[in-house]
Amino acid sequence: MKKLFVDTSAWVAVVNRRDQYHNIASTFYKSAFQEYGQLITTNLVAAETYILLRLDCGLDVALGWWERITTSLKVKMIYADADITWEAVKFLRKFDDQAFSLTDAVSFAVMQKVKVNEAFAFDAHFVVAGFTMLPY
Repeated sequence: MKKLFVDTSAWVAVVNRRDQYHNIASTFYKSAFQEYGQLITTNLVAAETYILLRLDCGLDVALGWWERITTSLKVKMIYADADITWEAVKFLRKFDDQAFSLTDAVSFAVMQKVKVNEAFAFDAHFVVAGFTMLPY
């Protein structure tokens, strides 16, 4: 089954019509939903996405997004446990010249763990960490 990691930047761009990447993200998301068997994300990405949508689009939009992804059979949310977090810290140490967030590093650790190389994202940190960023 083909899998794609989905980052905060992508979720926000898909939902928020005012986001600079909205049109690109919406088009790519529709095709990715068909092409990939599973969309992977993390609870930390979800937390970031929720607050950004809540602040910019309102509670109904943010909760509507949350309800859609948590009930979708295509979206798998991976929760950052101690092992994943320690792997994330390794990324932070390895790339100590980069301003990766802990959420970024957890995303990289999860992608490594589930053997996913492609990320739907608008965050160049994925490329720096050695992953393929789509739709670019």
